[in-house]
Amino acid sequence: MRVRIDAEARALIESYDSVTLSRAVNYLYTKETRSSFAIEGETPSVSRTDRFVMALKAAPVFAPDKQSLIDLQGKIVDPRYAAQDWRDFQNFVGEAVGGYKEEVHFVCPRPQDVPGLMDAWFVLMERLASDSVDPVVAAAVGSFSFVFLHPFSDGNGRIHRFLIHHALAKRGYSPADVIFPISASIMRDRRGYDQALETFSKPLAQFVDWRWTLEQEIVVNNDTADLYRYFDATVFAEYLYARVADTVRRDLKEELGFVAVFDRALAGVREIVDMPDRRATLFVRLCMQNGGHLAAGKRAQFSELTDAEIAQLEAQVQQAMVAETAGHS
Repeated sequence: MRVRIDAEARALIESYDSVTLSRAVNYLYTKETRSSFAIEGETPSVSRTDRFVMALKAAPVFAPDKQSLIDLQGKIVDPRYAAQDWRDFQNFVGEAVGGYKEEVHFVCPRPQDVPGLMDAWFVLMERLASDSVDPVVAAAVGSFSFVFLHPFSDGNGRIHRFLIHHALAKRGYSPADVIFPISASIMRDRRGYDQALETFSKPLAQFVDWRWTLEQEIVVNNDTADLYRYFDATVFAEYLYARVADTVRRDLKEELGFVAVFDRALAGVREIVDMPDRRATLFVRLCMQNGGHLAAGKRAQFSELTDAEIAQLEAQVQQAMVAETAGHS
């Protein structure tokens, strides 16, 4: 029996009111952005976060052509590294190891091959837009093939994950104005993500004849374009399906539940004590982090409240948590 993750997501969303949904979704966009940067070991500034969130919100209407990709890359990287065209140098993916050496994990296509490969990629994207192609399969094939080509000096990984959202949103698989924070799920399964990528990079390595120059740059000696043009995408489709299911059943469900509990608890707390917003919010958050109770070590932060009032406020938070669990079990 086919599992319809998109249907699960819609059923979950429809069980919450529009205010709760709106607040949850705003956070999910930010969570996806921070997680996408975190995959690459980066912490984005507020301005870079905002730019990427804006890009993600426009994913449904994104047109995957050359200028749109260049414009997108310019929005999500440091302006000093914004591209004007495809890269014109040999790129690779690796990491620094002992002795100031670089361990190469993946050699990208030669710069002279990138224009032709990207032209073919655009044709692929047109074919993947067909209703006959499963949306998650389309997202996997389009996004992973892009990151294998690595057409820019920076931002390729973030664009790769952006393209997942583009495919899911454009085909209506992810509900309108809602994002599945797939990068958060990838962060929880980094080894699985790396293993999926290695199913392409490791077999490829034996066919790429490359060397270091005296300037510590890589040069590819043989014709390799076709090695990047064709690949078995089964592993990537399966991996992405698993991540979509995980993020819907965990991130989407948890964030909607958190907002619903928080709002219900906050309203209950204010009925007991007319606290300033900042104080009431802090009390609820601390209780929710500790299973519905204010930790003993935090008691001094609310010295103006009596023990009886604390007990009553805790009861309101606990009731909100129980009500949410019962309503969405």
